[in-house]
Parts: sequence; C-alpha cells; structure tokens
Amino acid sequence: MYLVPIAWIYVVLMMSVAEATNSNGSVLGAIFTFLIYGAAPVALILYFMGSPARKRALRAQEAAERAAAIAAHAAASVPPDTGSHAPADAIPPVGKEA
Repeated sequence: MYLVPIAWIYVVLMMSVAEATNSNGSVLGAIFTFLIYGAAPVALILYFMGSPARKRALRAQEAAERAAAIAAHAAASVPPDTGSHAPADAIPPVGKEA
C-alpha cells in the first residue's frame, strides 16, 4: 500500500538533489521542490488512504460506548418486587363499609 508514496518521495528527493547540485539551482529551490512536489501530495494521499480506517475506528468506538452505556443502564435499573415477601394488594379496596 505504501510502495507508491515511498517511490514518489524517492523520485522527488532525487529531483531536489539534482536541483541543489545544478549550477543554476539553489538549496532553497530544492527545499521548495521537495515540499511542493513531494511532501504535500504524499501527505494528502496518505490522509485520503487512511480515511476508511479512521471511519472504522470511529464506528467501533461509538459501538463500544453505546454497549457500555446500555450495560451501565441495565446494571443501574433494579427490577420491581425483587424481595422475598409475598406481594400485597397494591390498592386497598374502596367502598362502603358494611
């Protein structure tokens, strides 16, 4: 996957060396050649190539957070009537006393 960016950096490095050692070239021109033709495009391409991996990592993190929130909610909620006593009448009967 990284073979093409490595090869491109090598080619641009050789272009920069050729410009720096040429009689009409300069070291400043070689530095700009390396940055503009080499580092910037390779950084951009590697950023775009890493986009699917970043999306997968973000989805996995969100799923883990969601599962942790569900587990915390399930652990915090207590089901009703968990005691060992027999259930009593919740609402007392209302009516005429006889």
